Amino acid sequence: MSDASRRNFLRSATLTAGALTLAGCRSLSQTQWVQDVLYTAEGLTRRVQRLFAGTHTLAKEYAKSDIAPVFRANGTLNPPTDDYQQHVRDGFVDWEVKVEGLVEHPLTLSIADLRKLPSRTQITRHDCVEGWSCIGEWTGAPLKLVLAMARPKPNARYCVFYCADPMTDTDNDGVADDDFYYESHDLLECTHPQTLLAYQLNGKPLPVANGAPVRLRAERQLGYKQAKYIERIELVESFAHIGGGKGGYWEDRGYNWYGGI
Repeated sequence: MSDASRRNFLRSATLTAGALTLAGCRSLSQTQWVQDVLYTAEGLTRRVQRLFAGTHTLAKEYAKSDIAPVFRANGTLNPPTDDYQQHVRDGFVDWEVKVEGLVEHPLTLSIADLRKLPSRTQITRHDCVEGWSCIGEWTGAPLKLVLAMARPKPNARYCVFYCADPMTDTDNDGVADDDFYYESHDLLECTHPQTLLAYQLNGKPLPVANGAPVRLRAERQLGYKQAKYIERIELVESFAHIGGGKGGYWEDRGYNWYGGI
């Protein structure tokens, strides 16, 4: 099977597994037997991808000539909370990313701290679950370096990314914690060479619409897995106690947890 055929097979498997939920067949998709089939297919897709592609096989990288003139933004475009807007006015000089949970050495990193770490630049394609794609050049700190500094405990299995964008309309900070965007990946994906805490897009600081000042790039995953406006990373053994227990904001609403391409 060629690389192109494998990618097409895996993409079809992922889309098929999520089709009932995402296509609006809500009453059917909420029945237990359909949920069992979806989660079984999701696990199978993940295992098949890692069997064929390898655990740390790189996503395709492109030439500078392939970069889109304007990188299309997904999700929230400008978090409206007072706290985030103050950071925008201050140029994000006081923005911090905390790394905590099941780690031996909790961290608090400023954007300046992230920029001091060895960086990686990669030109990759962003694939949205809505059907569009866009190519951009990302620069950031490999997440595996940050995790090495924090020293995960043996029982840590996942990284949960907590974000500053509320998913309810608000003009102040009176938003419940569970109404903010969050996402998660297993440690295998988090230590992948192309998984970055990105702070630049196309050679410039991240625009607000694209997740300023720092966002996740996990290049083998669909767009909803690329958390923006990251404030905190928590290492956990399970996300059963977080949000709706499915591992992400959209996953709690029916999306597959594994968004591999």
